[in-house]
Amino acid sequence: MPQANGTVPKPSSLDSAEYNPIEHLNAIFSHPSTLSSISKTSSALSKHQDEIEREISNLVQRQSISDVQSVQSIQAAKNDLAELFRKVEDVRARALQTEEAITEMTADIKRLDNTKRNLTLSMTALKRLQMLTTAYEQLRGLSSSRQYRDCAQLLQAVIQLMAHFKSYRSIGQIATLGRNVSDLQRELLEQICEDFEVTFAKAEVAQRRGMLAEACLVMDSLGDNARSRLITWYCNTQLREYRQVFRSTEEAGSLDNISRRYAWFRRMLKTYDDEHAAMFPAHWRMNEMLANAFCEGTREDFRNILSRSVRRTDGHSLDVDLLLSCLQETLEFEHTLERRFSNTSRASIDTFSSDSERAPVFSQAISEAFEPYLSVWVEAQDKKLSTMIPQYRQQPPKPPDEEFSSQMVIPSSIELFNFYRLTLAQCAKLSRGARLVELSRVFAKYLDQYAQQVLLFYVSERSSGQTPSKTPPLEDTILVLNTADYCFNTCTQLEEKIKGRIDESVNGSIDLQSQADAFMGIASATVRALVRRVEVDVEPTWREMRNTGWSKMESVGDQSSWVGEMLRRIKSRCEEILGMLHKQQYARAFCDNLVDMIANAFIVNIFQCKPISEVGAEQMLLDSYVLKKGFEELLTINASNTTPPAGYIKRVNRTMSRIDPILKTLQVRPSPPEALVQAYLIHIADKSDTNFRKFLDLRGLRKQDQSHLMDLFQAHRASPRNESLPQSSALLALLAAGGGAATNHSAAAAAAAAAAAGPTIASGIGSLSSSAATLSTSNLPARFDPSVFGNAIMNAARDGVDRFGTPNLGGSTPLPQTPSGAMSPPTSQAQQQQQQHASRSSFEIPAAAMGTTNLNENLRNIGKFFKRDLGGFGGRFGRQVEDGGGAG
Repeated sequence: MPQANGTVPKPSSLDSAEYNPIEHLNAIFSHPSTLSSISKTSSALSKHQDEIEREISNLVQRQSISDVQSVQSIQAAKNDLAELFRKVEDVRARALQTEEAITEMTADIKRLDNTKRNLTLSMTALKRLQMLTTAYEQLRGLSSSRQYRDCAQLLQAVIQLMAHFKSYRSIGQIATLGRNVSDLQRELLEQICEDFEVTFAKAEVAQRRGMLAEACLVMDSLGDNARSRLITWYCNTQLREYRQVFRSTEEAGSLDNISRRYAWFRRMLKTYDDEHAAMFPAHWRMNEMLANAFCEGTREDFRNILSRSVRRTDGHSLDVDLLLSCLQETLEFEHTLERRFSNTSRASIDTFSSDSERAPVFSQAISEAFEPYLSVWVEAQDKKLSTMIPQYRQQPPKPPDEEFSSQMVIPSSIELFNFYRLTLAQCAKLSRGARLVELSRVFAKYLDQYAQQVLLFYVSERSSGQTPSKTPPLEDTILVLNTADYCFNTCTQLEEKIKGRIDESVNGSIDLQSQADAFMGIASATVRALVRRVEVDVEPTWREMRNTGWSKMESVGDQSSWVGEMLRRIKSRCEEILGMLHKQQYARAFCDNLVDMIANAFIVNIFQCKPISEVGAEQMLLDSYVLKKGFEELLTINASNTTPPAGYIKRVNRTMSRIDPILKTLQVRPSPPEALVQAYLIHIADKSDTNFRKFLDLRGLRKQDQSHLMDLFQAHRASPRNESLPQSSALLALLAAGGGAATNHSAAAAAAAAAAAGPTIASGIGSLSSSAATLSTSNLPARFDPSVFGNAIMNAARDGVDRFGTPNLGGSTPLPQTPSGAMSPPTSQAQQQQQQHASRSSFEIPAAAMGTTNLNENLRNIGKFFKRDLGGFGGRFGRQVEDGGGAG
């Protein structure tokens, strides 16, 4: 509806249930100027009202017409429905009448059908009764004349006919006939059994073989019970002599005569094949029944004999060699029986099981008696292995007449696992339960001893003539690494093989994973040994670095002379070592350890080069950059035109970047003093007064100049932005431990602290060499002591894995901690000498002087840590890195 102001209201406003006329009028006449259109608005409303009234009238009229039509339609439908019900009722009445008529017409026919059926049944019953009576009389005559072939056929017919008269047993004549048939069956059974007994007693089998064969047909007809009785009698008769001669209490029944038992039964089987096989039906498998009876009796004899042997009080224990000989001969005999009786069908015995699916019949049929006593055999294998380990230790890692190969392993490891393979195969034939579990524990025991007493011995210091010890050759170290890797893989395969052969109920008892981890610990020790060789080579270059006047440098030039010499020595040694490592994961582990060792040693030597000027620090930063670039090429040093993996380069950059915070702080001039304080808080990032003061000493500042800087440091560290800084930085653990003194222990503390500091600290295998820097400082003797090399490896296993960045394990004493959490070794030189003496003597007397459990536990934890880290660069142990450079 148009408004006076030209606007159009919402068309739904008048139709709304919540319509408010006042609001609508206020909206229309919102201004005094609109009052002039009241008349127009009123006429428009009147017109609209008239239109609505007309529409309402039309709708009411149409609705009234529609109601009349609906009533008429409903009435018509009711009439039609009533008519339909009448028709249905009429049809139902007619159907009932038709059914009654048909029933009356067919009643006579039904009576005739019933009469015919009853007559047929009566005639059939009479005919069968006649047949049964006739067959019974004939059967009596045939049984008395022993015509067993005809008896068998006729007996089957009699039994089938009697089955039809079970429901007629209430009739006296039928009941009497049934009793007569049952009596005749019993008479036949007893008669045939008597015939067999008389024939075998008089040794007339050959003359009466045909009759007895026909008698077996009658036994088949008599049923399973009759057949079982004859089979049991035959087996007992044939084995009567065996049970008398080889009685377990007689000399002939002893274990010494076990071969005579099996020879006797072989003759018995031959007699059966030649003389008796034709008597018995093939589906009876009488020879197999005879073999089963023989095995059951023999098994019980052996159980009694072995039980008496164990209980003997005259000092004569069970002879292991005799036991194994008897067991082996028994297994061969069982295998012979299994091979003979598995070729033919067993349908009548195994019911529905097929030949391909049936379980072995004679497996452990006799040897089961030996299983409770196989622990004696397991003990024999234990004793044999105990003599093999010392022999392996005396053998050289490589036979003198063989040339070295980078893929070669120590021959004794192959011989050991081959012995394991043969022993496992033999034990699996004897037992799949407790004895196999015992054998697996023996395997685990001597795997630990092989790792500890053989492999670790090869990479430790060893006496040689006049000298107290010597460093093992590089080829021996590579052989130990290859062997440890081979043993790690084979341990896993051995565990899977044992689990595949053992019973499911004891499957969870098999675990050789700790032994595999111990071998991986050996691999870790050998990688550290290889890094140690490079460490010894570069020691003169560290000495040259420490002798350089870093406080007197006036300008930064090219790289320092010691850097070029260090890279030359490192690359020369790495080219030799990497050429012998045929697995990429160990080459990568060696390079990672080497870079970590150099980075840690660099930090230690920075602390020993004080005072260091700004120019000296800048020169050191340049030198570290040159070393970093040189290290990036180590992994591919023997592969020309090959790009190093991106993950390795990233690892090198992250490791060498540990040096930067110290050198960047040293580059800042002490004037203005705020700059030096801020640089320390940014790069070193701790709040320790002691650390800052000793850092000033490293910078070469005089005592009187340090007081003002200390005041500024205390003021700045109290600011809100420095509240989250730690109390002490791990990078300066050396300063906190010993005031910068170049002692063996303080250097080790600094190296360990450097390996643990900051978010950019390298993790994984690299941290395994965190203690390597201990031997890279000025405390090294002028002449290399070979004993240090062996002790470095042995202490890694004996002193716990705390040196590798993991908690102390194996029961060893934990190292004290610095405030930053870095591990610090004991402060007493005498304690260190005692530890070195203990590590040397432990290999000389492994059973008495060395904590075997602690050593093995430490090796396993090192192996787990090393294995986990190897997976980090794409080895066979799991996850891949982004460069994929860890090809196994």
